[in-house]
Amino acid sequence: MNSASPLQLDNHFVRHLPADPEQRNIRRQVSKACYSRVQPLQFPRATLLGWSQPLAAQLGLSPLQLGEARFAQIFSGSELLSGSEPFAQCYGGHQFGNWAGQLGDGRAINLGEMRDVNGQHQMLQLKGAGPTPYSRTADGLAVLRSSLREYLCSEAMHHLGIATTRALSLVATGETVVRDMFYDGNPKAEPGAVVCRVAPSFLRFGSYEIFSARNDIDSLRTLANYTIARDFPELPNATTPDADTYTAWFDTICQRTARLIVDWMRVGFVHGVMNTDNMSILGLTIDYGPYGWLEPHDPTWTPNTTDAQGRRYRFGQQPQIAMWNLVQLANALYPLINEVKPLEDALDSYRNTYEREWLAMMRRKLGLAQAEPDDKPLVEALLQSFSLTETDYTLYFRALARFDASTEVTGLPIALRSTWYDEQPGTKAEQAATEWLQRYRERLLAEHSDPSARANLMNATNPLYVLRNWLAQQAIDDAEQGKLDKLRELEQMIQQPYTAQAGKDHLAEKRPEWARQRAGCSMLSCSS
Repeated sequence: MNSASPLQLDNHFVRHLPADPEQRNIRRQVSKACYSRVQPLQFPRATLLGWSQPLAAQLGLSPLQLGEARFAQIFSGSELLSGSEPFAQCYGGHQFGNWAGQLGDGRAINLGEMRDVNGQHQMLQLKGAGPTPYSRTADGLAVLRSSLREYLCSEAMHHLGIATTRALSLVATGETVVRDMFYDGNPKAEPGAVVCRVAPSFLRFGSYEIFSARNDIDSLRTLANYTIARDFPELPNATTPDADTYTAWFDTICQRTARLIVDWMRVGFVHGVMNTDNMSILGLTIDYGPYGWLEPHDPTWTPNTTDAQGRRYRFGQQPQIAMWNLVQLANALYPLINEVKPLEDALDSYRNTYEREWLAMMRRKLGLAQAEPDDKPLVEALLQSFSLTETDYTLYFRALARFDASTEVTGLPIALRSTWYDEQPGTKAEQAATEWLQRYRERLLAEHSDPSARANLMNATNPLYVLRNWLAQQAIDDAEQGKLDKLRELEQMIQQPYTAQAGKDHLAEKRPEWARQRAGCSMLSCSS
């Protein structure tokens, strides 16, 4: 399968970490190993549906260089790049608050690493290219609907300025995959697809939890040392870590995670499945399953049908869940440090960093140039007013940037009212929104806010375009029929989320009523 290609992949991960000695690709428990060697399936009818031009340029892996047909073969897994030694990672995780034991890359196959044009090492990983020892009862494949969503969302988050794994390509396999979307006994055949995901590392909290849970401290230390030397070289004694190094590492993870969640809250992103196996050790957004963006602001909303009853992973609880997940990681790393206090201090730093950065972020969303003692009550009053009527979280802040503070507030401006989903929200909502706007105006006047500078700050903080579920679903519906115009339109839209694009007003609109309850537009399952 190895091709004669100038594109060389490195196998740093494979060379430096313990391998599963079993060569057969059979479902099993894997002990004392960070990965198992596997081979992707072959998809002779694979076709390229989409590719990220910015990421391709960064990697030097363009279909324009390789040819579309060959590109599709390589990034479906049917043809391996020279030097590739494919593998699937072993990890565990807490799922919905319970220890799930071994999980692992059940449908992700890592091809190897390469250096991008900036000299940064990047792992290439195929999602949906076939089974691995960690697939349990599944087939290791993925369907087009979930693959298209991950492909678009990975790149959308990157262009929003949020730490994330990337997506190089979306390839149709030319085969069907049977899925029961809502686990209700109604499976059907759907088009299959493979996404090529890209990140410096796909290690996650569960990568360390699995060894600690098995009391395999030697493997835990080996993986921790590898991670620090490879991805955290700025830490003290990174090449020969000691307890202080591990403590500094965990503190860095806490800080990065705090800033990541602040960014999610900034744009109204809801991950949907914040299990510890879906939390990146690098502080990246990872594993795009049933995610969604707030349309009406609702801190209790979750896009995940599996989470519909308990709403553990609802929008407003994401900061607390990240903290809970960090506690589980602290427990896993404790054998390397053997002291509780340093870990507790790092967890406190998460809490303090989140609270400080969240308030600073909300000031930017409101265009406030100065910090004042009453800023937090001002923000909380706004969010409380959102609870009185459905208010589009994205569009509201863009409309607020156009607010003229030089004139008295005698009622709610049409631009702000137009962000409400209910045309007749009631007196209480009208009054709360108007009173808050008057309070906001007074705050702007007190700091002598410059209208142009305020608008620029707000529009650089608050996106105009986000990948609303109903937009992605329209692209999915068309792509399943072989029509890619909507996919192409969204590919372009997500690259400039803060700037108004000519002819794209329809991509910055409130959710239409038809999408309120439609599958794929309101909530999604983990089935893919």
